[in-house]
Amino acid sequence: MRSLELKRTLLIAILFGATAVMSAQISYPETRRVHVADTIHGTVVTDPFRWLENDRDPEVEAWAIEQAKTTELYLSKIPFRYKLLDRLHTVTNFERYSAPWHRAGITFFYKNTGAQNHAVLYMKRNGSAEPEVLLDPNTFSEDGTVGLSFASESTDGKYLAFGKTEGGSDWNDIFIMDLSTKQILPDVIKWVKNSGVSWYEGGFYYSRYKVSDDSEKSLTEKNSYQSVMYHTLGTTQDKDQLIFSDPEHPEQFVGCYVLDRSKYLIRYVRQGASDGNEIFVRPLSEPSAPWKKIFSSTSTSFYPSFDDNGVLYGTSTDDAPNGKVVRINDPLGTAAFETVVAERETVLDGVSFASGRIFLTWMKHVRHEVEIADMKGKIIGTIQLPGLGTVSGFGGEPEDTSLFYTFTSYTYPTTIFEYTVATGASSVWQKVDAKFDPEQFAAEQVFVTSKDGTRVPMFVLSLKGLPKTGTAPTVLYGYGGFNVSLNPSFNANLIPWLEQGGVVAIANLRGGGEYGEAWHKAGMRTQKQNVFDDAISCAEWLIEHTITQPSLLAINGGSNGGLLVGAVVNQRPDLFRVAVPEVGVMDMLRFQLFTIGWNWQADYGEITNQDEFRALYAYSPYHQLRETVNYPSTMIMTADHDDRVVPAHSFKYAAMLQHVYKGDRPMLLRVQIKSGHGAVNRDKQLEGVADKYSFMWYEMGVTPSY
Repeated sequence: MRSLELKRTLLIAILFGATAVMSAQISYPETRRVHVADTIHGTVVTDPFRWLENDRDPEVEAWAIEQAKTTELYLSKIPFRYKLLDRLHTVTNFERYSAPWHRAGITFFYKNTGAQNHAVLYMKRNGSAEPEVLLDPNTFSEDGTVGLSFASESTDGKYLAFGKTEGGSDWNDIFIMDLSTKQILPDVIKWVKNSGVSWYEGGFYYSRYKVSDDSEKSLTEKNSYQSVMYHTLGTTQDKDQLIFSDPEHPEQFVGCYVLDRSKYLIRYVRQGASDGNEIFVRPLSEPSAPWKKIFSSTSTSFYPSFDDNGVLYGTSTDDAPNGKVVRINDPLGTAAFETVVAERETVLDGVSFASGRIFLTWMKHVRHEVEIADMKGKIIGTIQLPGLGTVSGFGGEPEDTSLFYTFTSYTYPTTIFEYTVATGASSVWQKVDAKFDPEQFAAEQVFVTSKDGTRVPMFVLSLKGLPKTGTAPTVLYGYGGFNVSLNPSFNANLIPWLEQGGVVAIANLRGGGEYGEAWHKAGMRTQKQNVFDDAISCAEWLIEHTITQPSLLAINGGSNGGLLVGAVVNQRPDLFRVAVPEVGVMDMLRFQLFTIGWNWQADYGEITNQDEFRALYAYSPYHQLRETVNYPSTMIMTADHDDRVVPAHSFKYAAMLQHVYKGDRPMLLRVQIKSGHGAVNRDKQLEGVADKYSFMWYEMGVTPSY
């Protein structure tokens, strides 16, 4: 829908000034229905809104504009909408840093002054008094919709490769900077997606996709035939060397990388419908040598992440669903695995190698603990964390005498610590000055019994001492998929909701990684219904424990979490007053046909398998909408540059919901312009949060004190 972006932008600008009030019965744009049906395993599946999948069809573009107009007119009547947006800008306007890292005598870090749309990359050379700006993405475009997707310095500290993304798309163009002069080299690498760079000698390895027939990067076309290339600095992309391709298997991720001080080129392969991977190695000194396969599994994984004088270390779930640390002493010879740190009952959630040590992050009931081991796996110490929360970091070089890590929790703003290796002491390196008083808020972890008796963790955030009278406006948030854990972390966006007496409940559903691969698999493929049962049980718990009531309960989630929202409100609409699915996967029978949707088959399953088709069809949000159901007030949120979960999912779901629902509650489609699967910048992110909270409060009949 790129051809009408300007018209849309102008339209939204005009609409922001609108004061019209909608009638109780909303008049939605007319949506044409067509006769389209597929017969899958003997089941006839109708798809009357398939034409909305064609994002370049002028009729689809016009329809989306009318939907945006309808939504904006409805939101414009909410009196506290812009005051809430102002409050969000205030509480999120504080200076923040990333953890720093070192390379060849240079320290790098990101910093955001608070109100900037994008964090700025800085560098500080050894001996320099002040850091200097290296890359400022805020200057990439006038409207702030061109971002910095990654930055990777060469091993000798002479060059920096960085990716630019436009409008929130996952496509990247790679550029090169000479760090001594800060000049951008002529080299430009295009057609890159799902890849960074790995430096080696005078260039780097990267992965790219086959060139489309269209000169523009498609936002919907299936991304197939990824290949590995090597780019030599000072040459054009058409001179890049092909390192690996596999035309017989178009739906897979492939890449090559070189670990620091390693003599191996490592190649990984992961098939789209597989939850495992393959690892190959060959000597860097012999580019024509055959690849040696050192790991292969369709259900478990191994990723080498550290080279200790030719011995490869990494993490694996092979015969260890909670994770273990392994090493291969002779990768080019016997390639035999040796366990360094064995699997435990708790989940191995992170491993870093630095200063001749292994830093092990364990997750127990969604809270982190950190141990230190020597290179043989013997535990030699622990890190005393400030509390119960989430930690990351500890990476570095073998000779580093100090390392950095971050700690955060729901009531502890993200803080960067410096760890001194010799003494084992930690000190604050950078603490944010957030406009937040942790003494005012509480984060309680509870355990909910799901339908089949499984205990599901959930964090309940609120003001301290909030009375449990069943009158708190509450948001239930979840994800439940792809081995993703929802760890405690500080989020200033929650403050405006919580300070008004609202509650946020964050459910750690099956399908995630909170209890290892077994927890993940319990919410995959034909077991996906467990995820929805868990969320339904969490909603019932909030009501039964007089936190809230159905008329004050909203459900929210993004991406796979948007699917969660759609499936749950189809099954239990009576539990919720408001539903806000964001960039959700809503058509579970055609997700594999767009961009990298084929990759999700590892979690969701394949419609070619009859049992998995039955499971997918049974909960597919688009297909299971029904007439005569009193659905919650719904605002479906998507973005025109989302090329991960394409807008067609939200378009079709919105069209079907507006068709079947006959009541007075709004069923809106909000399309953010020049933004992607995640908000492209701070301004667009806060606009989305303000509209979401405003819609929830308004539909609940709640007026905040703004």
